[in-house]
Amino acid sequence: MFRRFPAPAIDTTHEENPLRPTRLTRASATAIAVTSLLLGTALSGSAAPSLPAVTAAVEPAAVVAANPYERGPAPTRASIEASRGSFVTATTTVSRTAARSFGGGTIYYPSTTTAGTFGAVAISPGYTASQSSISWLGPRLASQGFVVITIDTLSRYDQPSERGDQLNAALTYLTQSSSVRDRIDPTRLAVMGHSMGGGGTLQAAKDNPALQATIGMTPYNLDKTWPEVTTPSLIIGAQNDSVAPVSRHAVPFYNGLTNLSQKAYVELRGASHYAPNTSNTTIASTSISWLKRFVDDDLRYSQFLCPAPGTSTAVSDYRTPCGY
Repeated sequence: MFRRFPAPAIDTTHEENPLRPTRLTRASATAIAVTSLLLGTALSGSAAPSLPAVTAAVEPAAVVAANPYERGPAPTRASIEASRGSFVTATTTVSRTAARSFGGGTIYYPSTTTAGTFGAVAISPGYTASQSSISWLGPRLASQGFVVITIDTLSRYDQPSERGDQLNAALTYLTQSSSVRDRIDPTRLAVMGHSMGGGGTLQAAKDNPALQATIGMTPYNLDKTWPEVTTPSLIIGAQNDSVAPVSRHAVPFYNGLTNLSQKAYVELRGASHYAPNTSNTTIASTSISWLKRFVDDDLRYSQFLCPAPGTSTAVSDYRTPCGY
């Protein structure tokens, strides 16, 4: 049975996080006091006093700490489009028996044990498909610094809502039972899916608002309105999709995220419904940027999402309010 994750606790251990206000530390307060003293002295015309002890205490606070969730080198267009990122990866399988609440799967993860914990992503295939149809995303994303599980569903005929439940169940398994659970930060989780699996991503976010990101690839769902979803959501449509035409699925999903500014719609030029079933540079680079930005809070990747890059030989439409 689906277990809902608790909302993540606010991290108060870091002085800087781009999505949270900066705390006023003792060192910062001291710096403010010193600045005020020096300004007051200057305004009064007196010589500034010598404060060597205070200055020594203030100087370390002037060095801004990096985002603690950043993983990997500074990104470039070439690095997000590469077939592999900077991390060496390993895999392990999950049997259907062990999974219980989903149909089993494969876990891809960075093999390093010195880079801290990683965010995690669960990926569902589409209607009648198995995890092999989206397996190319496993090593692609893991090598960029994520723990990834591609899943089989309990039935190949499961509907989007059932796939959403199983995506959340897979994340629960990853963070609580898997052999790599100690490598995962359980507050930094995301879901992806293709077709009905893509439609299931919004269902997963509706049921589990603690998720940090969703990505629906050529998604299908009879439900087109998602006012309950507040998780940053990327919708990837295909211009020539005849199974889930963008005018009836992907675009209404994007427009239906009415209470969300952290959203984007990318349309693959000339692509079919099955574009996500083979390696695709646009899907990979946009997904990596989205996951890095919202799962890792890594502002270095914002440049690839906003402002909208516009259309190209690979992209026929791109929409985002740039609310991030």
